[in-house]
Amino acid sequence: MDALLAFLAMGGYAAFVWPAFILTFAVVIGLAVGSWRSLKRAEARLALLEQARPPRRGRQRTAA
Repeated sequence: MDALLAFLAMGGYAAFVWPAFILTFAVVIGLAVGSWRSLKRAEARLALLEQARPPRRGRQRTAA
């Protein structure tokens, strides 16, 4: 148990280390959530654009 407490104390720097760790973790989670939301918006917009576009005709191949 003493080893765990010594680890958590970080040699007296725990007041600096743990808030920095928590802030970094929060920023990474925020970026992941923002990216996920942006992806979903882009997918929804793409679906609308694909519905609004007339269907494509098949490519005609020419004999070479």
